[in-house]
Amino acid sequence: MKLKDFISPRFNATVICLAVMGIASAVSAQSYPNKPITIVAPFVAGGDADQSARNLATVAQNVLKQSVIVVNKGGASGAIGSQFVKDAAPDGYTLLLARVGSQAVLPAMKSDLSYKWNDFTFIGLLELNPVVCVVNAESPYKTFEDLTKAITAQPGKLNYSSSGPGTILNFASQLILQSLKLKPDAAMNVSYKGGSEAVVAVLAKEVDFSCGNLTSALTQINSSKLRALVVTTPERVKEIPTVPTAKEVGMPQLEAIVGWSALYGPPKMSPEIVNKWVEVLGIADKDANWQAGNVRYGGIPRILSPMDTEKFAVSQYVTYSKLSSQLGIK
Repeated sequence: MKLKDFISPRFNATVICLAVMGIASAVSAQSYPNKPITIVAPFVAGGDADQSARNLATVAQNVLKQSVIVVNKGGASGAIGSQFVKDAAPDGYTLLLARVGSQAVLPAMKSDLSYKWNDFTFIGLLELNPVVCVVNAESPYKTFEDLTKAITAQPGKLNYSSSGPGTILNFASQLILQSLKLKPDAAMNVSYKGGSEAVVAVLAKEVDFSCGNLTSALTQINSSKLRALVVTTPERVKEIPTVPTAKEVGMPQLEAIVGWSALYGPPKMSPEIVNKWVEVLGIADKDANWQAGNVRYGGIPRILSPMDTEKFAVSQYVTYSKLSSQLGIK
């Protein structure tokens, strides 16, 4: 009796079906892209996610010879847009402009979130967005040390603006207080709807300081309406070269608080399609227009491979899990 006698017709049909699917998948990956691609920015138009997505789309459509459309699906701190991409077909035509808030902070803090930090295909980190602490240009606090001394001397007197508990703006200020060995209410949080409004509050002198994404404050810093005291990136930022880093002011732990953008896809994307986008990001990294776009919205280019992006993402998730617990932020 031969081997074929032990193999049922149903088994043969299954093998043939799987083979055809494999061939179809390979052909699809080779012809990718053959229609417009959507990058979902899970926040409203005009913010860091939106600007990063549009900056990448400009380069990508030139490389891929297909339209790359940015769609804003804001809401629930980025969860709505993120879930939309998670549920999309893994064919490379729906991608996510991942952000620290939606892909690290939310999964770290919200146990009943509908997705986890690693429920996506990692394609590449794009850039870092410095967090900067600012005061009004007329503030008596000329340096970061001036500010921390004032907070320490009179706990509870100063206040700061944020976009609410559990956001980057709140984490930054709370980490400063923890590093100074002060209680969470040593500086009082005043919540606003978003980073831009938090900056306006400093301009209007409604609060004493704020620590948020450089994007929201850069124009006011350059016009001398705000004074920048510290940035959280490891190196100084080209657009504000006189502003010291967290390490330089003796608070290196603040480097954990940094905005970032990355490109993710739905789970189970094929390696071939991922590699197409790795090529795109490699070209973007050397593209003068993409670099200039980063400068316009205060981003620091930081292209990483899919593997290194995953390592970065898990480190951010762990960081915010620990900070959430240590700082008691829910």
